[in-house]
Amino acid sequence: MADIQQHEHDVIVVGAGGAGLRAAIEARAQGARVGLICKSLLGKAHTVMAEGGAAAALGTVFSEDNWRVHFRDTMRGGKMHNNWRMAQIHAQESPDRVRELEAWGALFDRTPDGRINQRPFGGHTYSRLAHVGDRTGLEMIRVLQDKAVHSGVDVFMECTVVRLPVVDGRAAGALAYWKDSGRFVLFNAGAVVLATGGIGKGWQITSNSWEYTGDGHALACDAGADLIDMEFVQFHPTGMVWPPSVNGILVTEGVRGEGGILTNSTGRRFMFDYVPDMFKGDFADTEKEAQAWVTGDRKKNRRPPELLTRDVVARAITREVKEGRGSPHGGVFLDIATKRDAEYIKKKLPSMYHQFKELAGVDITREPMEVGPTTHYAMGGVKVDAETQEATVPGLYAAGEVAGGMHGANRLGGNSLSDLLVFGRRAGAAAATAARNRKPAPVSDAWVQQVVNEALAPFSRPNGENPYQVQADLQKAMQADAGIVRDKAGLEAALAAVEKLKRRAAGVGVIGSREYNPGWSTALDLRSLLTVSEAVTRAALARTESRGGHTRIDRPDSDPAQERVQYVVHKDGDRLAVRAERQPDLPADLAKLIKDGA
Repeated sequence: MADIQQHEHDVIVVGAGGAGLRAAIEARAQGARVGLICKSLLGKAHTVMAEGGAAAALGTVFSEDNWRVHFRDTMRGGKMHNNWRMAQIHAQESPDRVRELEAWGALFDRTPDGRINQRPFGGHTYSRLAHVGDRTGLEMIRVLQDKAVHSGVDVFMECTVVRLPVVDGRAAGALAYWKDSGRFVLFNAGAVVLATGGIGKGWQITSNSWEYTGDGHALACDAGADLIDMEFVQFHPTGMVWPPSVNGILVTEGVRGEGGILTNSTGRRFMFDYVPDMFKGDFADTEKEAQAWVTGDRKKNRRPPELLTRDVVARAITREVKEGRGSPHGGVFLDIATKRDAEYIKKKLPSMYHQFKELAGVDITREPMEVGPTTHYAMGGVKVDAETQEATVPGLYAAGEVAGGMHGANRLGGNSLSDLLVFGRRAGAAAATAARNRKPAPVSDAWVQQVVNEALAPFSRPNGENPYQVQADLQKAMQADAGIVRDKAGLEAALAAVEKLKRRAAGVGVIGSREYNPGWSTALDLRSLLTVSEAVTRAALARTESRGGHTRIDRPDSDPAQERVQYVVHKDGDRLAVRAERQPDLPADLAKLIKDGA
């Protein structure tokens, strides 16, 4: 313990993306001493990759829009599986959170009369995404980190949390290590907020950055908290597919929101063939009507089928490729060049223009892009209270992608950025209240020493298994058998692979010193990756139906009996177990709103 640094705060926030920054800002505003831990450098959070915008019913483009329509869209998009209270809070509070961000200095695109502009996105009835070109997440992080730093939040960069101590049944801080020195540091705190993002690095093809190894999910589970909806993983319909070095990099839904169309190798605009019955009245069924919506009266005409929910579009692309109608490199074509002029594209989609020009040698103002599904977002996560974001372990809170419930079986594009603002704020406020007048509980030296010994164990095995190979084999197994299309046999194979890889991970070895040792960091990340991969696979086996982001070809239909059934993953000794819980039914007025329209 003499070699271990110690810091004491009222609230510790793990993760410095949008949710973590907003939680830290709010906790500090409540008078709490706040420490913010980020795995990478401040400003490099994955929130910057959220390009299209933040969904909020501001009504600046369509005055008819309101929280009720937004709530209805969110519940329908989530296949009625969402925590209804979270969806309601989100729809009601998102406009205030976006306006607040503007007051703090966010430079949103404007309408001709000077109001915040809003673009259309898949699953949203009205143009609803407040945006900054196609760099919205980057602008959000700029504003939030400036606000957090000037609020007096203590920031700890390149610091990775390995375990959360629980004392007398309450979360009591975080044990982490510094990337630059490899030394350990103990953060004592009265409350802990997890805002660590997602789990995408468990798959081969992903839009997620290297930090997205499921740390928060695993930390919460190890501390005794419940995880929910882990089977629901979103595969974004449009990631780059060529060249191989950029496979999976996100192509924002904003391209389709601005009029881009999807075509197969025969030139057919195939999304007209995939409109589900429940959405028939909302979407165009002819090229003429779809184009009229893009360039004309959006109140009168129905939306293009490319703006269906992400799960529908991703499955459609997968089928086109599987049936031999894909592009040369295994995707489909996304074309905006024939629908918008070059200057419009460069103005509205500057990042996409430069991304394809520099990485693929493609000029999107002249030629189509090749795109295909990429692992993108985890709808599942830590089970939290809708009002406070508190987990099932007292003193532990979660917000953003690491928290489950808000998005149900499928997230609508744009809901993630407003989600992290709304629930980051709520988590920070509740954590500050919980920590008020509560001195952080002392963490035992024995527990710290045990965790440190486990973390350093790979150095005692210089000839052990290569951690990079274990990670690569895990990604291969999850991509093949727990990807966009699943069945019982494949999921059982994935689970068997995970069990085998857990044994291999226990024998990984690393060489060199602890300073900036990526092999060691990968060895420690394996614990999280294997935990979330097992959680996803076990939950996917338990859900014997197809719903939203969970598609089982052996159970292709949705089962009405499972609509409000949640599969909860929890730690049972040294293994993970799954139990089924029924969610509360929607209040009658909200159920009627969804059925009859807002």
